[in-house]
Amino acid sequence: MFSLCEGWSPGDGGVSLREGLPDPVLSLGQEDKESDEEEPEEPDSTTEAPPSNPDQKPHQIIKFGTNIDLSDAKRWKPQLQELLKLPAFMRVTSTGNMLSHVGHTILGMNTVQLYMKVPGSRTPGHQENNNFCSVNINIGPGDCEWFAVHEHYWKTISAFCERHNVDYLTGSWWPILEDLYQSNIPVYRFIQRPGDLVWINAGTVHWVQATGWCNNIAWNVGPLTAYQYQLALERYEWNEIKNVKSIVPMIHVSWNVARTVRISDSDLYKMIKFCLLQSIKHCQVQRESLVRSGKKIAYQGRVKDEPAYYCNECDVEVFNILFVTSENGGKNTYLVHCEGCARKRSAALHSVVVLEQYKTEELIHIYDSFTLAVSPSSR
Repeated sequence: MFSLCEGWSPGDGGVSLREGLPDPVLSLGQEDKESDEEEPEEPDSTTEAPPSNPDQKPHQIIKFGTNIDLSDAKRWKPQLQELLKLPAFMRVTSTGNMLSHVGHTILGMNTVQLYMKVPGSRTPGHQENNNFCSVNINIGPGDCEWFAVHEHYWKTISAFCERHNVDYLTGSWWPILEDLYQSNIPVYRFIQRPGDLVWINAGTVHWVQATGWCNNIAWNVGPLTAYQYQLALERYEWNEIKNVKSIVPMIHVSWNVARTVRISDSDLYKMIKFCLLQSIKHCQVQRESLVRSGKKIAYQGRVKDEPAYYCNECDVEVFNILFVTSENGGKNTYLVHCEGCARKRSAALHSVVVLEQYKTEELIHIYDSFTLAVSPSSR
């Protein structure tokens, strides 16, 4: 069914790794799987692996710049100002963008990143982090070829991956179009030329290859719609089941949206309201259990630009009640854990400090104050 991202380029060469690193990475290259197993050290880009078949062209390593950080507002001011010409729903920052309410930087999602591609560079099949939308602009001079499948078919493609022992969420895979067609999966296929903007809708499965030398800039957008919010939460829960970190802390974002945005979409409002209710219940149950067991809870309110927290062991988002340990007894090195992982270390939570970032009354006030706004059209 799938090519595991091996052996394609104008010279039948290697391809790039999945572009999913949180920090900027330059010249990320990968030779094909067979060559990689034979040569553990990365050879020079001009080095060719010996062909296993005399009639087969040797594979060649491709290197290209991926996830290059353009978040510095001063250094890239002229370029970032150009992006303000885009419609509000496409901009890196806007009131109607959930990612503008995270409260901290998520590189490549609520900031711009650059991809410097050579012919044959591939971005393997994937959905965006937490199923968010994305914007991609080809600066040129060459073209990119895109393949995209509606979100409705992601489970079918995931099943294909499982049958081929490839992890759908974290693995590197490249669908064979004929197999998709035989499974009645429609595929959008198009060329992105210099100056073209591609909008990837929420949850869209897509994969891309450069057919020429080109530079692309990209970022994510989270429209405040019921469709986007539902898909983001579904992937958030699926990631937790699969032990994959959700790059977007959806509980944290939901509370920030409720605090700062007026929602007039009734479906979206109901979803957020329900999420907040479940969050309050979880915090209340946790708190009561800790108090009953005699565990002291220290209040430590959040400060401006403080990031969301994730468990150091399982990468699940930890909201409000933090279970903190000091690493090797150090004074300034602290690790946050979820309750489950903290109790695995010590069932009675010995040497674990429990911090509370919100008073229960504060959360209840935000919840009660979050009401459905009346849209101008319904007046």
